Amino acid sequence: MHITRLVAGTVTAGLLGLTPLAVSAPANATDNLTTSVTLEQNYGSTRLTYGEEVSFISEVTASDGGSPYNEADTVTLWAMPAGTTTWTAVESQPGSGYISWTNFKPQQSTAYKVTYSGGTATSTYSDNYAASESAPVAIGVARKITYPRSGFVLKGKVTPDYGKKKIVIKVSKRKNKGFKSFKTIKTTSTGKYKVTLPRRGGTWYWSFTVKGDSKYLANGFLWRTWVS
Repeated sequence: MHITRLVAGTVTAGLLGLTPLAVSAPANATDNLTTSVTLEQNYGSTRLTYGEEVSFISEVTASDGGSPYNEADTVTLWAMPAGTTTWTAVESQPGSGYISWTNFKPQQSTAYKVTYSGGTATSTYSDNYAASESAPVAIGVARKITYPRSGFVLKGKVTPDYGKKKIVIKVSKRKNKGFKSFKTIKTTSTGKYKVTLPRRGGTWYWSFTVKGDSKYLANGFLWRTWVS
């Protein structure tokens, strides 16, 4: 009986010497993540004619490779028209995954960007997301010029804001080169114009050009006449 008690005591002493196991942090602990947000034109050219639409897409990505999912987060589209220095908010949407910005008609050449608001975790199952901003995208807008479908008498209108301004007309026997000055005409106070082209024998190409300015890109069209 005495030996048995010694063995039991030895075993008990050994158990008391065991090192306690480390306690790990819960798997759902909140992380502090950085983010990036993009802005890209959905389709078409970065050069528009006045009255045309532009569409964009954006994506918010967190540094863990996922998308933010806090309900209060927002992504905002901003615009800065040419000649100004202030960004103005256009529209805001929930800030997760892919975002579409559609059916915008820039009134003049305009730079666009988007910002992501960032978000604070609302529970141990969500994360903190830092705010971020996209690179700007510049959309150039040219004035619109209307003209007839055929004939030697050309009349139409240049919009917007092109009253009492010049339209430069050049002429060439070749379609893509060799243009020489023909005449310069002026629009009316409302931007309308009218000109009668001469009935020259053979085929001729006429270049009509509206100059650009601080708000609008240059624009124009090519006209063909022929007399057999």
